[in-house]
Amino acid sequence: MFYRENGQFKSSYRADLALFPIAQDRWAMLALAAICFVAVPMLVSDYAFRAVLIPFLILSLAAIGLNILVGYCGQISLGTGAFMAVGAYAAYNLQVRIDGMPLVLSILGGGVAAMALGVVFGIPSLRIRGLYLAVATLAAQFFIDWFTNRVKWVTNDSPSGSVGVRSLQMLGYEFSTPVQKYLLCLCFVVVFGMLAKNLVRGAIGREWMAMRDMDVAAAVIGIRPVYAKLTAFAVSSFIVGVAGALWGFVHLGAWEPAAFGIEKSFQLLFMIIIGGLGSIAGCFFGAAFIVLLPLLLNYVPHWLGLPLSTATASHLEHMIFGALIVFFLIVEPHGLARLWSTARQKLRLWPFPH
Repeated sequence: MFYRENGQFKSSYRADLALFPIAQDRWAMLALAAICFVAVPMLVSDYAFRAVLIPFLILSLAAIGLNILVGYCGQISLGTGAFMAVGAYAAYNLQVRIDGMPLVLSILGGGVAAMALGVVFGIPSLRIRGLYLAVATLAAQFFIDWFTNRVKWVTNDSPSGSVGVRSLQMLGYEFSTPVQKYLLCLCFVVVFGMLAKNLVRGAIGREWMAMRDMDVAAAVIGIRPVYAKLTAFAVSSFIVGVAGALWGFVHLGAWEPAAFGIEKSFQLLFMIIIGGLGSIAGCFFGAAFIVLLPLLLNYVPHWLGLPLSTATASHLEHMIFGALIVFFLIVEPHGLARLWSTARQKLRLWPFPH
């Protein structure tokens, strides 16, 4: 067999509940971490960092936050872009209004501000669900769009309405090159990815999934809907706010309110649908698909000698997104993550028949 699991015995509950109970998976994750932290910075070009890897990491982090709310707790949200905007603007104001504010604390402060807003807009989830909850979270998107456009204090009285960060410094070290920015984002993604994975495997994660599957039955067996739903909104908004701060500080550098419009909310929702609802790994699959598809539509036709304009590529991108969303909702609701899980299961039994 490919995995050769024979001889790997578990003699304690701690070993049975390990994040990667199979030794081959542990070695594979260590190899992946070595590639990401060592090999990629040595081999990849600056353009690939700016156009592919940094956006991929930040969008993966935002998708993890949204998937906790939608995939694990079953609470529909269309206001993810608003929570990203709150994280970005809160981190910006912490930087410009507090002298010597550390970069990491500013980014985490943006996450805390987004968490507070998420809890406020999560209160309606205690009474409404489904389409009505989606509309309530959509109201957060419109409110934040208006707030960031009209309240000058948010942009530090910027005449144009756009804001920018001067430099990314932490403990006297400046993150100026694409490699350094990539490693900064990678550290955030690894920490929050591990945190999210452990949360959904623990007691709070089981409460979220119970509320998703049948909230009435969950309340009957003693799960508190108020606690479960509001903690899902809080954790989700915090992670999304951190992703928003990274998107503004690291990827954009300077931005305006349109950078976190409703298109960003729909993009993240498409990401977790295609990648897989209720799966941390699916967030990375969906982010990779969203980031790579536009690049492939722009470059592959030129490599093949086919004339394809930028406008046509953009239309194709939207058509492919729509078709894939319908396909996955009908054929494979758990997205690309389920296909990957199925392939892994086949490898565990190969070469023996099922």
